[in-house]
Amino acid sequence: MKQRQLISFDWALKRLLRSKANFEILEGFLTELLREDVRIVEILESESNQEARHDKFNRVDLKIKNARDEIIIVELQYEREWDYLQRLLFSTAKAITEHMTEGKPYASVIKVITISILYFDLGRGSDYIYVGNTSFRGLHTQEELALDEGQKALFQRPSVAAIFPEHYLIKVKNFDDVARDTLDEWVYFLKNSDIRDDFTARGLKKAKERLDVLQLPETERRAYERYQEELHDQASFVLSTYGAGKWEGEQIGELRGELRGELRGEAKILTRQLQRRFGAVPDWASEKIAKADLSSLEAWSLRIFDAQSLDKIFSDEV
Repeated sequence: MKQRQLISFDWALKRLLRSKANFEILEGFLTELLREDVRIVEILESESNQEARHDKFNRVDLKIKNARDEIIIVELQYEREWDYLQRLLFSTAKAITEHMTEGKPYASVIKVITISILYFDLGRGSDYIYVGNTSFRGLHTQEELALDEGQKALFQRPSVAAIFPEHYLIKVKNFDDVARDTLDEWVYFLKNSDIRDDFTARGLKKAKERLDVLQLPETERRAYERYQEELHDQASFVLSTYGAGKWEGEQIGELRGELRGELRGEAKILTRQLQRRFGAVPDWASEKIAKADLSSLEAWSLRIFDAQSLDKIFSDEV
């Protein structure tokens, strides 16, 4: 029996999961990832909530406020961005300052959690989920700095790391399609747009029901199909650009190799000519030959038999 097609998670973030009726799906994903019960209060206006995919720099994001007054930014991106981590840092700082009320003490700085669902390979690492936070350790004792009881009461946080932003990077392509736990079931869905019947992760049952392509209204289904076609077109463009660039690079590499070979050949010829005519080649002349370009070497070779002395040959080159 053919598996029924489910909407990709990027389209769900873009169009469906912003609805309060579908909060259960998003809450399930966040609960499984963060290992704590997450309740969504509202979806806030995000940076890239535009209609056309190219208008938002090939990413989809969702800014969420949970019941603990924390900001959770869920971002999905397909194409490589070399300075992605710096942009992540910038967007985190921006979210903090945007939600800092003027005149309030620093104790009211909001906690930000970022979740990046990445379909490109970011950095080096074989795992498919990475977690980053901030902690302080003694330079001499290696003891981790802890909050005192008063700070715990004031911040309503158990640790220093819990005050600072947290970052989750999900490198979807690194996942091996083996669902070992309920979080893996979600990653399987993110990678394959498929939910198996034996999956039990929170939110997936609702996702399988609500994200069925066949359940979409006709206009919404056509919009989704156009979106998928655009993804294919952009993937083909990236592949073609990469292929052309790689071919051009290979051609340039071959040309450089040929030129290097010619340089080495001309240098040997010139050295032998100088040795035959003058008996030896001074060190400074050998160094000059080694650093010369092909046109210089050719010119020197032609001038060898017309020159009266080695000094004359290199007088305008020293």
